[in-house]
Amino acid sequence: MSAAPRPPYPAGPPDVVVVGAGMVGAACALYLARAGLAVTVVDRGPVAGGTSGAGEGNLLVSDKGPGPELDLALRSQELWRSLAEEELGARGESFEYEAKGGLVVAFTPADFAALQVFAATQNEAGVRAEEVPAEQLSEFEPHLAPDVAGGFWYPQDAQVMPALAAARLLKASGAALRLGSAVTGLLMSDGAVRGVRTTSGEIPARIVVNAAGLWSGAIAELAGSALPVQPRRGFVLVTEPLPPLIRHKVYSAAYVSDVSSSDAALQSSGVVEGTPSGPVLIGASRERVGLDRTPSYDALGRLAGQAAELFPFLERVAVQRYYCGFRPYLPDHLSAIGPDAHVAGLYHAAGHEGAGIGLAPATGELIAALVTGTKPMVDPEPFRPGRFADGCGCSEEAAR
Repeated sequence: MSAAPRPPYPAGPPDVVVVGAGMVGAACALYLARAGLAVTVVDRGPVAGGTSGAGEGNLLVSDKGPGPELDLALRSQELWRSLAEEELGARGESFEYEAKGGLVVAFTPADFAALQVFAATQNEAGVRAEEVPAEQLSEFEPHLAPDVAGGFWYPQDAQVMPALAAARLLKASGAALRLGSAVTGLLMSDGAVRGVRTTSGEIPARIVVNAAGLWSGAIAELAGSALPVQPRRGFVLVTEPLPPLIRHKVYSAAYVSDVSSSDAALQSSGVVEGTPSGPVLIGASRERVGLDRTPSYDALGRLAGQAAELFPFLERVAVQRYYCGFRPYLPDHLSAIGPDAHVAGLYHAAGHEGAGIGLAPATGELIAALVTGTKPMVDPEPFRPGRFADGCGCSEEAAR
């Protein structure tokens, strides 16, 4: 993932300003730089200081049915593998890429039957989903609860350490970093973007990429556009360090329906995975409560109970801490990736909800293709930000 180093602040103005130093912004910077453009990345905080730093680093195809998001996820899986090989081979550095696969389990025969139907549609779309009868699940996870009806093995699922991966991608891009600089306005001329105005000065550029996560809607408003990004809160429990007792990412089939739900109320489903350093991560909850960080003991209790339902030994394990983050949610559950509907030179890469880590490389590659006019590897039409211009874009047809 090597790139020719550039000075911290280029002698002339950059070609592109990327707003946001999270995973999506880092991926945009990398692929724009690979396309030959000089890039500056601006963020109000540090690298991965928002949603990216509060994620588990999931690179999933197992939770996605056929459609545009799965197409983006499959392309991203290819790119993540390539980036990991380049990174490890070129400099011996790692961002903890683990191709450990995922195991999705069902506790009732009815849920297992529904999972079989879902997996069949995924197989047709290019996902490797392999049925695992109940009596064989212990071969994958020896400590899994014995009363599971069956499951599916997804060998394509993987994981990275998100903050580290974002930092590595930014470093490889050679982009200039302006951290601690909030964007307060867009520089405009003749209906086109000409750069950004920040709390530390103006940065002229002919292209601006809005990858500001939860604040992407506010950046869009500066251009007079509508990007209805809302925060969707989630909690993660972190246990004491343990031996490697959990081999894969393991979650219940209910997680798939939670991901695609538009319900604002609290939803939770067991998601459990080990880490290279020992602690076990336990998720996942979802609720729309604005940016409220107040601890929800209802959510935390549900997560602990659902994790113990999957792995009974966790009842005897201490939880050391918890943290919460906010997923950038769009009402049709589909990212906004592409040119702004009104302002020339402004592009959006936002609204990935809880899948931003996994979808980031293909998002960056797509943005670079659209900016440079080259053929995209993924159809950009379903992700068109202009679908929100008339206040709609929330229908099932728009989503899928």
